[in-house]
Amino acid sequence: MSIEIRNLSFNYGDLTALEEINLSLREGCFNALLGPNGAGKSTLFALLTRLYALQRGEIIIAGHSITRHPAQVMRKLGVVFQQSTLDLDLSVAQNLFYHAALHGMSKRQALPRISEELTRFDLSARLHDKVRNLNGGHRRRVEIARALLHKPTILLLDEPSVGLDPATRESLNRHIRKLCQEQQLTVLWATHLMEEVQQDDPVTILFKGKMLASDTANELCRQHQCADISTLFRSLTGAIA
Repeated sequence: MSIEIRNLSFNYGDLTALEEINLSLREGCFNALLGPNGAGKSTLFALLTRLYALQRGEIIIAGHSITRHPAQVMRKLGVVFQQSTLDLDLSVAQNLFYHAALHGMSKRQALPRISEELTRFDLSARLHDKVRNLNGGHRRRVEIARALLHKPTILLLDEPSVGLDPATRESLNRHIRKLCQEQQLTVLWATHLMEEVQQDDPVTILFKGKMLASDTANELCRQHQCADISTLFRSLTGAIA
């Protein structure tokens, strides 16, 4: 199951945030959406998750139109936004049970899923800790575990490593890639950090609302005769990577 975006444009008044975006995610892969702050990444995520209504264009998720079949679409999606949406005064368990209930899961259904995901993220011992007592890396892991509770086929992560130290960023990135391999999860990982992109990743470069390139990093570097993704980004945008 994947995402297809067709002729997508979005304006904030007279300001164009996205212009004629056409993109298909590679199924079961770690797809990187690369662009600096202000490129339009968060606007795209808001459209993919129905926080914003479509103005122009079409989004197909797991074979369903996001406008005609919203309920089917949202069941397929797991989402981690750039800004944390955890309740700091609730425990890890309370946050996860609440999310499960929003997806129609009973406590009996949710318990084994919560246990499974927290074990996967080495967080079982923190089940009853308040979220505000967790460090930034552990909070992010809780958010990802929460996003996976209902077993989505597609996981959207908007700048998930912002504010984390380099070792934690690397660990989180590696863990998500492992999920792609083990579960054939389709991931869209939005970032402005070049080091989070690997050479065989499908990568889309977004800059000032426009899609400049989309292919594997290796192929894009070959096409543009660039040694690495940072050099490619500078070549296409004129910006400092």
